[in-house]
Amino acid sequence: MSDAIFPSPVDAIVAAAPARAAASWSAIFAGAFVAVSASLIIFAVGSGIGFASWSAWSGIGATAKSLTINAAIWLIVSQWLSAALGGYIAGRLRARWVGTHSHEVFFRDTAHGLITWSVATVFVAAIFSAALWSAASAGLQAGSNLTGAMAPKAEETYYADVLFRPAADAPPSPQPVPRGELHNIVANAAVTGQFPDSDRAYLAGLVVQRTGVPPADAQKRVDLFIASVQDEENKARAAAEAARKDGELASLYVALSLLVGAFIASVSAALGGRLRDLHP
Repeated sequence: MSDAIFPSPVDAIVAAAPARAAASWSAIFAGAFVAVSASLIIFAVGSGIGFASWSAWSGIGATAKSLTINAAIWLIVSQWLSAALGGYIAGRLRARWVGTHSHEVFFRDTAHGLITWSVATVFVAAIFSAALWSAASAGLQAGSNLTGAMAPKAEETYYADVLFRPAADAPPSPQPVPRGELHNIVANAAVTGQFPDSDRAYLAGLVVQRTGVPPADAQKRVDLFIASVQDEENKARAAAEAARKDGELASLYVALSLLVGAFIASVSAALGGRLRDLHP
């Protein structure tokens, strides 16, 4: 006889079971909210520990590098703990599937954990994006208000004052220090990467004219000024390079943490679903 006349027991069970959606969105959103709440709590605790270990005084408290490493570790731990908790809640609260193969149940449970992790991750990312956007907007507004009023300029540094400091036995020069011209020379050197000999000679002449020091001493002042400017520029480049490397490592750590968090949420949801099925 054909199967249409005598259906198999599996087909009879499937036909008798009521139609139910595979995704239990109530359990997913419940697990996502639990994961987000756990992330915020753990983040608040980590922020408090970080502020407690930091100090504005030199040589006291943790260094910037150690704070960065500790923050990355705490981010990974918070991601894993919140993912495990949210996935377990989603798996434990989801509706029980009657007449579904165990392999399909396992897949649906892991999918619930993954979806829960995805919803929580997108929600947390939206919160932090809004916070960062607000902080960036406030910083740009404050920076625009301070531009030209309080922000110190590069040419008004200590090295520029030393360059045009009058000699001990010479009267102060009535002419003002050409700070704008000095700034243009420094800016051109920063762009081209070198100080032309013509600029060196011109600066030495200005130093002799305004300070009364001998030409040899004026040339030494110019050389010291150029070396100081280049040293500050090298420090700034080194700091930017270090920040770039730290950002690169942080991005890799965050990506790895998120991948592991997705796996943990899936496994936790499968564990929660299994325990739910053991106690119908």
